[in-house]
Amino acid sequence: MPNKAPTTVREIMSRDCYRVSATTSVNTLVEGLALHRLPGVPVVDQRDHLIGFISEQDVLGKVLESAYLDDEPPLVRELMRHEVLSVTPNKSITDLAQEMLGTKPKVFPVVEQERLVGIVTRRDVLMAILRMRGKNKH
Repeated sequence: MPNKAPTTVREIMSRDCYRVSATTSVNTLVEGLALHRLPGVPVVDQRDHLIGFISEQDVLGKVLESAYLDDEPPLVRELMRHEVLSVTPNKSITDLAQEMLGTKPKVFPVVEQERLVGIVTRRDVLMAILRMRGKNKH
């Protein structure tokens, strides 16, 4: 049945996702976040291994400070979080939805065999749950 509602992260994740390296400038990061309409993105090394996460919230204070002091904005590595919540492609959408309740991130990196294979957003999960509900009513 090709029109089946998705049940796993693999079915709803964005594979060709925006990501940055530790040496990306914060200016480039902020432009990328705006272009891709994301609140935050994974930070990867040269082999696409997930090494961190950085969000608009992580950089706002530093960007404001560097503008005020007329300093060079910092690099991603100076502001990124090293503790990253990630999911596997096989995780159930409903399980992830439960985890996203509350103050959890709006964007989860999707990791398989230590490599970043995509991202999944709260909006992706919400849309998938609505599709599941719609399919169950028929």
